[in-house]
Formats: sequence, C-alpha cells, structure tokens
Amino acid sequence: QVQLVESGGGLVQPGGSLRLSCTASGSIFSINVMGWYRQAPGKARELVATITKGGSTNYADSVKGRFTISRNTAKDTIYLQMNSLKPEDTAVYYCNYRAYTSSFTYRFAVWGQGTLVTVSS
Repeated sequence: QVQLVESGGGLVQPGGSLRLSCTASGSIFSINVMGWYRQAPGKARELVATITKGGSTNYADSVKGRFTISRNTAKDTIYLQMNSLKPEDTAVYYCNYRAYTSSFTYRFAVWGQGTLVTVSS
C-alpha cells in the first residue's frame, strides 16, 4: 500500500506563484511515476505534469513554461512550482503515483486527497 500526502494549495492572485508538495509513503516500488492532475468545477480531471524516478518530465501544453515539476527521490516527494498563475488554473490538484514492476508492467495507481488552488483577485 502507498499513501500520498499533499500540501501547498491556497488562494493566490493572478500572476502569483504557489508550490505544491506530495510525499509518498508505504510500500514504494523502485519503478514509479508520480505526477499532478487537476480538476476544475464541471470539468474532467486532466494531466498537469508527471515525472519519472529518473527525472523525465511531461507537461500539459497549458502549463509549459509556467509550471515546473521536480522530485526528491530520497524523500519520495514531488513538487509542483506554479508561476504566472491564471484564473483558469483554479482547480483541485491531485497527486498521483503509478507503480510498475521491474519489467515495466503497470501494477496500480494511487491518488492523493487533493488540494485546492484558487487564482483570483
């Protein structure tokens, strides 16, 4: 079992910055991908960014150049630095953990409880 604990959401003005954190604990697989997804009111959950244990990243086009995902492998923690925030970034942000076997077979995924980011003046 893997548990995720998120922190860092809040209210910020347009153009401002926030940093989200997510720490995984429990039975951590040596091969895993962690990331952030978000869900705005009335919309489907969407990918924001992911990062492998080796540091390879993937971003949604809507956040490229503004958001940066990073990882502290020793602490099983990922971060999402969000700059130049826009009102359309308002959403609940969910941390995601995906586990793979040594042969890169997908095993399971875990979601965090979500943290609300509100961008408003």
